[in-house]
Amino acid sequence: MSKSILLNRRSFVLMSLALAACKPGAEVLKITGLTMGTTYNVVALDANRSLSEAEVKVGVENALALVNNQMSNWDAGSEISRFNAQTGGAPVSVSTDLANVMRAAEDVNVASEGRFDTTMGPLIELWGFGANGQTQVPNADAIAAAKARSGHRDTLTVSPSALQKKQPDAQVYLSAIGKGFGADQVGRALEAFGITSYMVEIGGDIYASGVNADGLPWQIGIEKPAALSGGVMDVVGVSGLGLASSGDYRNYFEKDGERFSHIIDPVTGRPITHKTASATVLAENGMLADAWATAMLILGRERGLEIAEKNDLAVLFVERDAEAADLRFKSVASKRFADLKA
Repeated sequence: MSKSILLNRRSFVLMSLALAACKPGAEVLKITGLTMGTTYNVVALDANRSLSEAEVKVGVENALALVNNQMSNWDAGSEISRFNAQTGGAPVSVSTDLANVMRAAEDVNVASEGRFDTTMGPLIELWGFGANGQTQVPNADAIAAAKARSGHRDTLTVSPSALQKKQPDAQVYLSAIGKGFGADQVGRALEAFGITSYMVEIGGDIYASGVNADGLPWQIGIEKPAALSGGVMDVVGVSGLGLASSGDYRNYFEKDGERFSHIIDPVTGRPITHKTASATVLAENGMLADAWATAMLILGRERGLEIAEKNDLAVLFVERDAEAADLRFKSVASKRFADLKA
């Protein structure tokens, strides 16, 4: 499988994979591997004890290979790479899966006031958080030029079966939605084996179904947003939902005493500067949780909470407490998140 651009830009979500003794008749299958530039973990309950880990792993890796073939920016032969290589304005036919992901990206882009954007590669590269890795503080003219080459609604047209460029050099990067979609696809592969209780994690993006070996929703720990392991800040039971977290505290650079996060606001063209350190989202699938976690972190707690309440989104914001003498964090949950956790 080719290495994907879907890198582990976040996932400051901790999972306890330690399982208690299985319920009678169930066997725990544990499958791990590499995909999308990161790791994946699958824990599944085989109620009939009729499956081997080897055969289930083949199904899991086939599902992941398909996602990479559709959405990897590192694979020149993938669907999204072939689209990015086009310089004309004609529609390019794409698979149903890729079209569905792009429509979801467009929906979140609109609902998040443009904060979730798959076309902001020029800004990411400009600040040095892309392939070249040469971090820098660009001037205002360079930022304006990169913004002019970005913007989902300004550069793309998405239809049910095709993508079309409004600008000939438009590029699509799926790092903030692809891992969540991959978790969903692995879930479908597990269900094809008759497995109904499972947890899939790809680089921290999660989809979970059914119950764990204790008969409870899968218990997922949300990490304190510290550069080094900060411990668990909260624990959420997840079943029939996707979960993703996005944080600003592990990938950044400093210049003249100022800190610049890799989380860039597409509207300003600059790294975020608000106090929100992480955002965790529960959604109906991993794909939407993945996308909304990025959007909510960029929006920040104040505006993000307003949009979350308007759209009935389950979001937990973690903020740095500027008034505390030492490094402390406080959390604020949307009503939907609080209800799901209750």
